[in-house]
Amino acid sequence: MLHSQGPPLTKQFLRYLRIEKGLSENTISSYTTDLARLTHFAYQAKRPIENLKVSDLRKFIAELSRGGLSPATVRRIASAVRGFYLFLALDGYIDDPPTDDLDTPPPVSYLPTFLNETEVRQLLDAPDANTNEGIRDRAILELMYAAGLRVSEVVTLKQKNVDLRNGIVTCFGKGRKERTIPIGRSAAAALTLYISTKKFPRLVDQYLFLNRGEPLTRQFLWALIKHYGTVAVAGIKRISPHTLRHTFATHLLQHGAEVKHVQALLGHNDISTTQIYTHVTAAFLRQSYDRHHPRALELGHKVQLFDK
Repeated sequence: MLHSQGPPLTKQFLRYLRIEKGLSENTISSYTTDLARLTHFAYQAKRPIENLKVSDLRKFIAELSRGGLSPATVRRIASAVRGFYLFLALDGYIDDPPTDDLDTPPPVSYLPTFLNETEVRQLLDAPDANTNEGIRDRAILELMYAAGLRVSEVVTLKQKNVDLRNGIVTCFGKGRKERTIPIGRSAAAALTLYISTKKFPRLVDQYLFLNRGEPLTRQFLWALIKHYGTVAVAGIKRISPHTLRHTFATHLLQHGAEVKHVQALLGHNDISTTQIYTHVTAAFLRQSYDRHHPRALELGHKVQLFDK
């Protein structure tokens, strides 16, 4: 299991809702209150919030109902809880959401958001290739899109974990579980150039990505990606490190990759977590069909029967 570095998991989820889902501040405020209730429940249960089971969550929901909250409020809190644990599963903090068997309405939409291929090209071209920082940032973006790495996997990657000759990256995910991922020529070229700019390019035991000689932090990586998404690239308003991981998986499926192969690349233990991306792909195909088929949105002519 990945350990949280930086803000608590609930704060990371709220930031995800604000940046990637674009929810209003009023909605964020409601989610903050709802997750504070869940955090208090986990504290009383003497258990980390990511380790709560479905039986715990059923007890949590029951206590809310007995506490005099309206059914609508309980449904809203349950929806927030579902979204929170789906976020934890997608970002690798838990194997799969403990809310699948929770008898509550599902959230309206927690399907992962992703960039289209034009937006990816814009994002990758955004860093200034004339500066060492820009070369580094381009390598980070290329690698995250090429390999679907989690934030914690990027910041802990060592230079020896990258085999540029064979186009392979080895990272360590949940429980230090090793995962080997192929990368393409574009990412390999960006990494090769970046490593050549480092002060000690041959020190393979050093961290791959550095900022002023120090390893990157999760907060730095969030800020970097948000900068290129919201400032350097016009039109990409909602982006976070999760967006690139979601984009990696979604584009593979859109181009015909099998779900089980994407599961292995993402490091998901349970294929049901990976199948969330098939819903994204199905929605994309529906939108593409409606946009491009000449009669997709036209009402057919009514058939009239005439007597001879």
